[in-house]
Amino acid sequence: MTRSHSLRAEPDPRSGRVRLIVANWKLHHDHLATISYLQRLYHLLDAADYRRSEVVVCPPFTSLRSAQLTIDSDAMPIGLGAQNVSQHDAGAFTGEVSAPMLAKLGVRYVIVGHSERRRLFGESDAVVAEKALACARAGLTPIVCVGETQAERDQGATESVLSRQLEAVVASYPVDRLGVAVVAYEPVWAIGTGTPATPGDAARAAALVRAAVAARAAASVAASVRVLYGGSVALGSAPTFLEGAPSDAPGERAVAAVLAVVGELAALAARDGHTLIG
Repeated sequence: MTRSHSLRAEPDPRSGRVRLIVANWKLHHDHLATISYLQRLYHLLDAADYRRSEVVVCPPFTSLRSAQLTIDSDAMPIGLGAQNVSQHDAGAFTGEVSAPMLAKLGVRYVIVGHSERRRLFGESDAVVAEKALACARAGLTPIVCVGETQAERDQGATESVLSRQLEAVVASYPVDRLGVAVVAYEPVWAIGTGTPATPGDAARAAALVRAAVAARAAASVAASVRVLYGGSVALGSAPTFLEGAPSDAPGERAVAAVLAVVGELAALAARDGHTLIG
């Protein structure tokens, strides 16, 4: 059977949402490695797998064009995402990449507000909200990352931190596009620390996300928002974090393939990169 862009992931019959698996490559893979990665990932999955889960890769900016050409030339049913975006559409902003530029490269998703961007580059809730809005203007879907640090968790501030981060985005984001936005719960305290979050932690975060959306839009809109988990995902634990799914979830093969391709990348995925699933 020939696989092509015509393959589309189908909604989970229980939730009505399309399961989403996103590989965030962080600062790894040049354009040549990107081509190799995509070709291997593509052949590790079959048509049934692509119908069960939407698979998205987020390479560095310099690899996006190679990824676009590879995906298009082989008609791969793999989505393309970016790891960051400017809040500005154009202007004198040296080193920035705008949402309209990403859209021209076939990018569909953009990670905004990642904990590393917040912590290392000083991105505030307001800036994250502006970036999410820039995505909406360009017809892109933001993957809005939220999560608390160990100190905030110890202080019992998880709910207030997530609510603050979410409300900044929800307050300005177009209501008619809220239902297709994606939120990733990224517990900073669980990333690379050896102290994993539990499916219960992820479920509570998902409930907070839906409550924040429901406060501005209809409950049906809140129910349609896809909530991912992104705290040092490993093959052994990934299936338990597929939202609302049992350990033998139909997306498990796709998660396995994404992690398998990263490697020979297994150590890399555990140390530096992580896969967002939901």
